[in-house]
Amino acid sequence: MQGRRFDAAGFVFRLLLLAALFITMLLLTILIIDVVTSGWSVLSTRLGDFLTGKLGSIPATSGIGQGLRGTFFIGLFVVVIAFPIGVGAAIYLEEYAPRSRFTRFIDVNIRNLAGVPSVVFGLLGFAIFVNALEFITGPRANGATVISAGLTLAVLVLPIVIITSAEAIRAVPESLREAGFGVGATRWEVIRSHVLPYAGPGILTGTVLSLARALGEAAPLILVGAVTGFLTEGARYSLESLQERFTAMPIVIYTWAGRPQPGFVENTAAAIVVLLVVVLLANTVAILLRNKYEKRR
Repeated sequence: MQGRRFDAAGFVFRLLLLAALFITMLLLTILIIDVVTSGWSVLSTRLGDFLTGKLGSIPATSGIGQGLRGTFFIGLFVVVIAFPIGVGAAIYLEEYAPRSRFTRFIDVNIRNLAGVPSVVFGLLGFAIFVNALEFITGPRANGATVISAGLTLAVLVLPIVIITSAEAIRAVPESLREAGFGVGATRWEVIRSHVLPYAGPGILTGTVLSLARALGEAAPLILVGAVTGFLTEGARYSLESLQERFTAMPIVIYTWAGRPQPGFVENTAAAIVVLLVVVLLANTVAILLRNKYEKRR
């Protein structure tokens, strides 16, 4: 039931929310238009060469092929390592772990790790994956390889994946679990057939947000040894390239933004547009999967 009295405070609060949304969307639109306009000369004249070309000192011939390769493998590491481990940890904490002080202690520490600056994870990756595990991550490149970068960013987004997945699982109605148990299903059958399909949209939303953050991080990559200059090898999508020197799209954008040549301004804007498109494609895949789970639900 609602009263007929006009809620002035609620009306003002709603106007403030709408104003904040409008300002945010306006600034985002202005930034996107500015970036697309600045990089349009590159995207419209030499898009193919720009996507496949190597890094160089001449703006007219430089490309982002090596950066796309590094970003692709880093995203692959995040998907293969962080997502299964994060979702599995969330399932255990919400469905199997007893409600004890130790469980609460783990939950608090996971939430604290989600707020740690990315540069700290970069130092962790440098100490463990680059130095301690150099014989695994790539002895030829002294450990400064895509493997080290992918593992570092997987660890970076792992707390975010766990938190978002746990919140989505926690939002599943308890009656849904009780209905499964009532017909004789085991705990895993209830989780597999009822809990995960219901929580799937929320899990996918959180994991894609974490993937977008991983693809845009630059500080951890610099610390684990990403090349900020020129790479001699081409953009090879092979397993052997995982143990070689690397660069990634955030590093390419960071490096080009500091170049004094005028042509690198357009190259930087075009690289930003390409990275945005990559992130949007990942979001599109997540939206399609989320809609599939919502139909099942």
